[in-house]
Amino acid sequence: MVGGALADRYGGKKVMAGAAVLWSLATFLTPWAASKSAAMLLAVRVLFGLAEGVAFPTMSTFLPKWFPTHERATAVGISMGGFHLGNVLSFLATPIIMSHIGLTGTFAFFASLGYLWLAVWLLNVESDPIDSRTISKSELQLILAGRSGSKVKGSKFPSLREVLSKMEMWAIIVANVINNWGYFVLLSWMPVYFKTVYNVNLKQAAWFSAIPWAVMALSGYVAGASADFMIKSGFSIVRVRKIMQSIGFIGPGVSLLCLRFAQTPLVAAVIMTAALGLSSCSQAGYFCNVQDIAPKYAGSLHGMTNGIGTVAAIVSTVGAGYFVQWLGSFQAFLTLTAVLYFSATVFYNTYATGDLIFD
Repeated sequence: MVGGALADRYGGKKVMAGAAVLWSLATFLTPWAASKSAAMLLAVRVLFGLAEGVAFPTMSTFLPKWFPTHERATAVGISMGGFHLGNVLSFLATPIIMSHIGLTGTFAFFASLGYLWLAVWLLNVESDPIDSRTISKSELQLILAGRSGSKVKGSKFPSLREVLSKMEMWAIIVANVINNWGYFVLLSWMPVYFKTVYNVNLKQAAWFSAIPWAVMALSGYVAGASADFMIKSGFSIVRVRKIMQSIGFIGPGVSLLCLRFAQTPLVAAVIMTAALGLSSCSQAGYFCNVQDIAPKYAGSLHGMTNGIGTVAAIVSTVGAGYFVQWLGSFQAFLTLTAVLYFSATVFYNTYATGDLIFD
């Protein structure tokens, strides 16, 4: 939330650059910290998490400024596609890199990539297209004409009480919570699931765990482009957001219920891939929705909702084992997750809006 507020106030370019400096430094220091003590390692990884937590809220400050409403979901799809592909590439490349330059060298390599990206960022990116020296006048006019939100500068940020009094905001919060719950259940427990249910060894499970994220990168772009196409075709923003969010929750929910019928790990992998691919439609749903209702404060509000959603991610990741033990099986826990998906779909469709709420 702090990162989003800083980005809203000082511009996304500076805040993202500062975050990149810190997360790259934390990456570089991780092997050294591990050699010192567990407390030092924990401190460095906390720094890494705090710095990377700035990324999504800061992205939400860029999108309303750089993209018209009818292009915003596509931009989110492309950005998140990079996030997912980065997971896949690092997941597959790290063992190879480590075999050549060792553990410490691998962390140094990824840290150097962060600083290389930072140089490109500082030389080519501006917080607002008005300040860009490379954008054409015609493109700038297109962006400015397609902006939503208040043209008044200096208005006061809404109080926390006012923010939490809006059911439209709660629709986004609940969607973020359930999306993070399901996402991190699959991210953290998929290899364990394959090992426990199908006795697939960890090397094979690693491949099963990597493939869905690549599919998610592609499906996220398709979802964003489809959402923008519907808006340009005359669909209202709220209708598009609800359609995409419904697909993003009902699809994974049904997929998780279908896992009980999977007889082989290959079938289970296909079903989980479908679950994650369909869940990426949420990027064109609640993820974009905060930019619809509060473009001027998108970074701050995205940071707040994402912070709450992160708590759900921690609970689902840490508590999944306890839930499985309590409910008696992995399938029972996945059924619970499916029920949460369906319930959140109803809540979001009841209260979400595409109108400007915070001006």
